[in-house]
Amino acid sequence: MDIAIRRKLHQSVLSRLDARKTGLALVEDIDRCRSRAEEFLQAELAGMSLLPADKETVRQSILDEIFSYGPITPLLEDPSISEIMVNGGGSIYVEKEGRLVPHENVFLSEESLRVAIDRMVSKVNRRLDESSPYVDARLPDGSRINAIIPPVCLTGACLTVRKFRREAYTLEELVKIGALTQECSGYLVDAVRQRRNIIVSGGTGSGKTTLLNALSSFIPEEERILTIEDAAEIRLQKPHVVRLEARPPNIEGGGAVAIRDLVRNSLRMRPDRIIVGECRGGEALDMLQAMNTGHDGSITTGHANTPRDMLRRLETMVLLSGVEIPIRAIREQIASAIGLIVHTSRIKGGRRAVTSVTEVTGMNESQILLQEIFRWSKCRGEGGAFAADHRLVPTGIPSRFSREEESAWE
Repeated sequence: MDIAIRRKLHQSVLSRLDARKTGLALVEDIDRCRSRAEEFLQAELAGMSLLPADKETVRQSILDEIFSYGPITPLLEDPSISEIMVNGGGSIYVEKEGRLVPHENVFLSEESLRVAIDRMVSKVNRRLDESSPYVDARLPDGSRINAIIPPVCLTGACLTVRKFRREAYTLEELVKIGALTQECSGYLVDAVRQRRNIIVSGGTGSGKTTLLNALSSFIPEEERILTIEDAAEIRLQKPHVVRLEARPPNIEGGGAVAIRDLVRNSLRMRPDRIIVGECRGGEALDMLQAMNTGHDGSITTGHANTPRDMLRRLETMVLLSGVEIPIRAIREQIASAIGLIVHTSRIKGGRRAVTSVTEVTGMNESQILLQEIFRWSKCRGEGGAFAADHRLVPTGIPSRFSREEESAWE
């Protein structure tokens, strides 16, 4: 239907309602307003020459604009969509099977988009205004959202929703979809059980959190696990899990609780393992110290292009802590703390996969030493020709960690 007609119907419904009640948390008030809106819409649509299916689509879209999240409401329920990107009120893109495609519906106005964003962030006590023009938050179903508004965003309010499956991927499922091989899966399971400290590195949307969730399922049931995140995404199906979430400053500019504060506090909570959703600043120093002081088997993620780049980023993040430490001392800490770097990537066609598994083997006079155990490489086809596809293959270098080490922890 023409968006002008939708806008007209939308305004007509709002004029019939007490607009102050449409955003209240009181269920009885919202239900009463919704009933009034539905009655009015049915009366208005009855006089329009539209097919019954079109009338139902229009009715639902207007109700979503007023009481839910507008045209992205059905997208949030669609399991085939992994990401939703709203570029101002007049443009929506979605990611399906790793590919970006435009969505036919749009918000009725920029104001309507802002109302939907405010409705999302208010559910987790976050705010979005000119003094705080961007925000990270999460929806009740676990989806992660980022919103940014003018004046820092020149195209109008922008909203990005990263959706997660209701049931987290298992390592077996990741093997079936080709994200890694069975051999690599077994190696990573051994690493978790041997309490090796692991960094999952990769670019944005490369599947770092998905892999972290899958790996954490192999942590023994009796261990106490602390998860620390900016916006809670990690979902561990374990009996003894404590979840901590950072908090932004309040409207007066105080009350902020940073990831680094939570990492430091977690050391006093008797954790067996610490899982940090993502290291991106000075908390890297505290995480390394935790790994070096008895919290073996901890896991974190970080953004990087390669495993070697991940180590360089760790050095930079430690320097951001404000503590003056010589570079060599930082590298010694990293070499002692980190046992394994698992690198994930988005490859051609939108597929996500593990593309490198690299062990940290120690340090020479100035550099951290790495050895790659699994590598993303071209497959050899029949007759020795290279196939078009790639896969994760073992490099043939023996791991410095033996299975005897696993038995020592059992």
